[in-house]
Amino acid sequence: MTDTTTGHHEIKTGGGSAGEVFATFLKLGLTSFGGPIAHLGYFRDELVLRRKWMDENGYADLVALSQFLPGPASSQVGFALGLLRGGPLGALAAWAAFTLPSAIVLVLFAYGAAAFGGPVGSGIVTGLKIVAVAIVAQAVWGMARNLCPDRARATIALAAVLIVVLLAGAIGQVAAIATGAAAGLFLCRNRHEAITRHIDFPVSRMFGAVSLVLFFALLFGLPVIAAAASSQGLSVFDAFYRAGALVFGGGHVVLPLLEAEVVRSGWVSHDQFLTGYGAAQAVPGPLFTFAAYLGTVLGPKPDGLIGAGIALIAVFLPGFLILLGIIPFWDGFRKRESAQALMRGANAAVVGILGAALYDPVFTSAIVGPRQFALALSCFVLLMAWKAPPWLVVLVAAAGGVLIGTV
Repeated sequence: MTDTTTGHHEIKTGGGSAGEVFATFLKLGLTSFGGPIAHLGYFRDELVLRRKWMDENGYADLVALSQFLPGPASSQVGFALGLLRGGPLGALAAWAAFTLPSAIVLVLFAYGAAAFGGPVGSGIVTGLKIVAVAIVAQAVWGMARNLCPDRARATIALAAVLIVVLLAGAIGQVAAIATGAAAGLFLCRNRHEAITRHIDFPVSRMFGAVSLVLFFALLFGLPVIAAAASSQGLSVFDAFYRAGALVFGGGHVVLPLLEAEVVRSGWVSHDQFLTGYGAAQAVPGPLFTFAAYLGTVLGPKPDGLIGAGIALIAVFLPGFLILLGIIPFWDGFRKRESAQALMRGANAAVVGILGAALYDPVFTSAIVGPRQFALALSCFVLLMAWKAPPWLVVLVAAAGGVLIGTV
């Protein structure tokens, strides 16, 4: 609802059932290919223009909120839309319906990937690893253009590369984001990009405060509890929770965070990781469902369906907690020039983190000769110049991998 006298865009809960929300988001979960930016376009067409669940200004404010926060942007928007339409059950219904189709497909792929033998099977795996190079390169290119448009932010991105190279693992990535945010406070103030619209959500400040406390308690408490309990299950939950809590700038940024948690710990091999990441490009829905594949192939236990469930819940949970925590305070906080500068610096840093991951492990693990490089370059041209959908490029890469393996 829009208050024309004050200019506030007030978004009220209610007007639909959890069943309606589930059916609507299931359709989106089965058909939304193309990554988070494309998902936001699908949401706008289906929920703003066709179903009129909210107006354009309210939706723009909701998208701005999701892009400001860590976590999977499109899933956070979907979660909030479900909350607004159907209450708490509607929020859960939106998440489940949008997430489970791709998660189920990736779990089934994880079980079947081990059976891929012979030249055809190994060629498909090779192609999936190679297509990851093209897709991550496209993400780096697009994010760099949008998030590093000036010398200050390009320098922050370069500094982030140096930090993650010198400090391996999750520690280096946290340090890079923190350094980028601090640098942004001094280097990225820009009044011309200021946000002036108002936004109001039906979430109490008390509930928001509890959500924020829980977000940080889990982020800092889980490593201690997992170490004290010597529990592999808690360690897995902690690893995926931490990855989900530190993702700024889009779903692809989860790649280096998850690689630091599961590959360098020895739970998942480089080949398994890149094969699953390539497969994740061929399914609709959020890229974060890649966590379901990783949870399935983890070693030691818990793995399989239990591991998939732990990983999937853990990677999404922090994004939803911080969304609920910030909503009551968002209207005032986001208009502060210092807050906007901080986020510009943090977003520039994640470009550097993803750029470093493009080289290692993505490029170094997949490109072992000129044929592999030629296939990766072909996939990149299909994505960038021909604007081919990712699922089609994945099929081309799989066929190319088989050809490389048999010729």
